[in-house]
Amino acid sequence: MIGFVYHLQDAGIPVSVRYILEFYRALRQGLAGDLDQLFLLARLIFVKRVEYYDVFEQAFASFFLGAEGTTPAVSWEELIAGKPFQEWLRDQLEQGLLTPEELREFDTEELLARFWETVLDQKGEHHGGNRWVGTRGRSPYGHSGQHAGGIRVYGRSLYGSAQKVIDDRRYINYSDQSSLSNENLRQALTSMRSLRPLGPETELDIDETIAKTARNGGEIELIFRRELRNRLKLFVMLDNGGYSMTPYIPLVKTIFTKLRDIFRDVTFYYFHNCIYGTVYRDPERTLGVKWEKLISDGKSTRLILIGDANMAPAELMAAYGSISLTHTVRKPGKEWLNELKTAFPVSVWLNPIRKNVWTRESSTIQQIGRIFRMEDLTLAGIKEAVSYLNVQGQAYDRQ
Repeated sequence: MIGFVYHLQDAGIPVSVRYILEFYRALRQGLAGDLDQLFLLARLIFVKRVEYYDVFEQAFASFFLGAEGTTPAVSWEELIAGKPFQEWLRDQLEQGLLTPEELREFDTEELLARFWETVLDQKGEHHGGNRWVGTRGRSPYGHSGQHAGGIRVYGRSLYGSAQKVIDDRRYINYSDQSSLSNENLRQALTSMRSLRPLGPETELDIDETIAKTARNGGEIELIFRRELRNRLKLFVMLDNGGYSMTPYIPLVKTIFTKLRDIFRDVTFYYFHNCIYGTVYRDPERTLGVKWEKLISDGKSTRLILIGDANMAPAELMAAYGSISLTHTVRKPGKEWLNELKTAFPVSVWLNPIRKNVWTRESSTIQQIGRIFRMEDLTLAGIKEAVSYLNVQGQAYDRQ
């Protein structure tokens, strides 16, 4: 099994010594009686993050089935119930290669091994006939054939007779390198939390109960705590002005929509390039919010700023730096951002510009990145931002 462990490492799945020891301990205890159980056991031990599910399936299929890394993984249940396997089984019985008595004696893995031998022995494409994996004909494998029942292997249905379909895996790509979608973005954002004790003391504190009982010389004393609930309060500030954000409108719109759908207590504000003592409740930036009111509840609120942070250096560093004629405050934008960061210690800046080009885009990106933790608007960046907010927020959730 050490080869399998190396195979997982080569596929990019993090593997630690502890995982390997747990895996071998489970194998010695007989927890993987067949390949299906082995798959579940190995995934439980080695896959700790949902974005590695698909990579693990491909690595497992490649190592144990000899499949290519891009070959879709099919569960045993699908194979056994579907057309290729069922038709192959019927063909074996008709040709006398298997008897009903032998069939009852064989276990699932042995039958599937024989099936895969046929599939893997095939050389090249095949169309017509009654044996190989291909199209048309009366073969028990493939698609568009005339054999009723079973599983269609890829392709378009022609006769509509398949009981099951072996096709591309239907999965959500949670890999850090994948593009943002509604589902993988939801998975990343819903892990944001603000746990606070609320309600009556109904949750049994097991550790404290044991400690208290021990101090009492064995006399049981039950200790209850208030339930921890996710009471996240979120402010989102979006840069919606100027032309520099125009290329990122679809991306920011996706984030905006998902944040609004997921979180109950979320408030959106708007600004242009930098913040100069005012943010706005409306996208047209006509309904300003008083600065004192805005920062009064910062300690218990998560703050996410979304903008490219790309502007003329004077807008960030100079007095009267705002390009808006309505702003006549002498304080530079950088000072306002520092004040905002102090008021919202649990905050992060999401930048739609890819992280690998920040240094080439503008010096203001680096300047703002020294004030706020900055991540790019990729799935990996959002995961890092959420993790950062969760860790930073722990100190304030207890208050």
